[in-house]
Amino acid sequence: MATNIGMMDSAYFVGRSEILAWINSTLHLNLSKVEEACSGAVHCQLMDAAHPGMVPMHKVNFDAKSEYEMIQNYKVLQDVFNKLKITKHIEVSKLVKGRPLDNLEFMQWMKRYCDSANGGVVQSYNALERREASKGGKDASKKSTTSHSSAKGSTGAASRAQVSQNARRNEASVNSGNQAANASKPSSNGGLTAYDEQITTLKLSIDSLEKERDFYFAKLRDIEILCQSPEIDELPVVGAIRKILYAIDDDASVVAEAQAMVSGHHNEPINLLSPIAEVSDEKLSLETQKRKSIINFDVDVAGITTLSPRQRTSDASDVHCSGSPLMTY
Repeated sequence: MATNIGMMDSAYFVGRSEILAWINSTLHLNLSKVEEACSGAVHCQLMDAAHPGMVPMHKVNFDAKSEYEMIQNYKVLQDVFNKLKITKHIEVSKLVKGRPLDNLEFMQWMKRYCDSANGGVVQSYNALERREASKGGKDASKKSTTSHSSAKGSTGAASRAQVSQNARRNEASVNSGNQAANASKPSSNGGLTAYDEQITTLKLSIDSLEKERDFYFAKLRDIEILCQSPEIDELPVVGAIRKILYAIDDDASVVAEAQAMVSGHHNEPINLLSPIAEVSDEKLSLETQKRKSIINFDVDVAGITTLSPRQRTSDASDVHCSGSPLMTY
């Protein structure tokens, strides 16, 4: 049993007329638009048809007009989903608005689920009897019955008028009159139907465009928030992105300026030496000379300390013989 159905599933390609025919035949209703089921009562009874006795029909309100009353119906539907462990998310805030696209998508999912639950066949389900326990259910049943009876009554009245007309006029005139009437009615009805379908198609297109617009606006807003982070606020790339985001006119020069900002940053010379590490050549030469003198002194001291006592005496005698003032007594 399919509870989560992808957007590319064949269920979402079922047409509006097929959905309406399925609802009206299953529940004995007379809906002309899918969005007429936005109150949630129809969804509850469809689940009751798929799982008889699972839905508390006495809590369902077929006469719901306000959003508060509609939300109560969707609460009943959500409870049924929880009992059956159905994980489908119900977009209540969108459905109660009565938008054609949102209601069509959810009803397409309902049809797919009900078909998978009972094989597409509802056996021994009395929709009128089950609906009588609901608030406003009897009125909904009467409306559907009245619509069927009115259609039958209009057909009977037309046949009686045809008989009386045949009695007053000859057969040729009656046939010509009927042909003219039949030719005029379909043209007018067909024109209205075409306009209704065109309006519905435009509404669906508008809803789709609004969803796409909101999606891309949210992406741009995320980019703007990211560019405001203190860690990357001063980067030239971030500045270029902001220049494009906040551009008022659709001008190609804005993109060129942004590219120049990024490329100019890459062409700047990079100084890897720290100011502390920069030492003049004179200081380096002085330090080198000092180190050499210290090393020579250390070598001389080390040479003296390594002489033997005999060598030291010979050296002293040499000094005495030479008349050094240090050896006078």
